[in-house]
Amino acid sequence: MSKDTLSEYPSMKLAKESSDESIAPMQLGERIKQIRSKLGITLEEASHRTGLARSTLSKIENEQISPTFQAMQKLANGLQIDMPQLFEPPKKKVATGRRDLNKDGEGKPHPTPTYEHELLATQLSNKKMMPFKSRIRARNFEEYNDWVRHDGEEFLLVLSGEILFYSEFYEPVKMSEGDSVYYDANMGHMLVSVSEEDAHILWVTAR
Repeated sequence: MSKDTLSEYPSMKLAKESSDESIAPMQLGERIKQIRSKLGITLEEASHRTGLARSTLSKIENEQISPTFQAMQKLANGLQIDMPQLFEPPKKKVATGRRDLNKDGEGKPHPTPTYEHELLATQLSNKKMMPFKSRIRARNFEEYNDWVRHDGEEFLLVLSGEILFYSEFYEPVKMSEGDSVYYDANMGHMLVSVSEEDAHILWVTAR
């Protein structure tokens, strides 16, 4: 197959190119950025920790300048890592191909006195988030024995109807179809339907 013919089939061209053995050059800036991201700190915070200017850190991460040995010492000390860790090649993200499709109504039912949950994506283990739909059966605050609270963070989207969203540190707020809220699930929270029909919501709980 000629080179011109190969160019007409991008997928074949990519397959050929990917089969060529090559060693990627060391990208120190990318490695530093990966370490900082894993720590969950901003450039500003990294600057305070290392004593290096924010602009300098940005240039290092974007491979615009190479850090001096003294700068690398400051990076290792400030980020609380060993110097050799700066030279480990960045880990490539590999697609796992995980997927779990749920048609409407095919989720796993999980009724409670106040909610009627439909758990989604139940075939996947070790998920980083738990999505589920719920019908809010509770109609007043007194139906709960105590605040609902659990580990992680939670996202809530009203699919239909209206609810009152109660939370431990805020005043109750009325929410309608299309409204959403993201909150710390360790904070006490609970919902009640205030529309004529029971409200339906989508919940996503993240670890």
